[in-house]
Amino acid sequence: MNSYSKKSEQLDEDLVLKVQQGDKKSYDLLVLKYQHRIIQLVNRYVKDPSEAQDVAQEAFIKAYRALGSFRGDSAFYTWLYRIAINTAKNYLVARTRRSSDYEVDIQDAEASENAPQLQGMETPERLLISQEIVDTIKSAIEKLPEDMRIAIMLREFEGMSYEEIAETMECPVGTVRSRLFRAREAIDSKLTPLLD
Repeated sequence: MNSYSKKSEQLDEDLVLKVQQGDKKSYDLLVLKYQHRIIQLVNRYVKDPSEAQDVAQEAFIKAYRALGSFRGDSAFYTWLYRIAINTAKNYLVARTRRSSDYEVDIQDAEASENAPQLQGMETPERLLISQEIVDTIKSAIEKLPEDMRIAIMLREFEGMSYEEIAETMECPVGTVRSRLFRAREAIDSKLTPLLD
């Protein structure tokens, strides 16, 4: 870690401590420092820029509320990054649920000129298997040790390079490769029975 990173991390720790002691203005400084990066991160999930800003703001609010339990086991930005990712994912799940509340009237669909395309849609069995695979992957990722879980999420969901992951996780690139290999191996072992 270079001296700038150390100073930046120390500044974060000092500001977090002040916020935990009741100084709300110190949190404003953390928001100003990271808002651009968090909005960029959320934009990878939420394509609508105004929605992404709302989700980023919600992430900062969640982080503020949880700051009392922040122990400094990881860098503040890494902790904030995880909160932002989870907030973005929760937003996408909620949005998907809202959009699936609109039901299609089957008779109208059959009578429409699009009926031939609709016949090729997923069958309930295919949808069930797809959902089972998604659930198995999510469950396998959740059960990974934290270092492996963060590495796989940064690589697969954020598209970060091995070098970027190493920098974010403050470890050598070789360690990142090892964590990703072990994470993929653990996920594959859960998926193999479903795919056979």
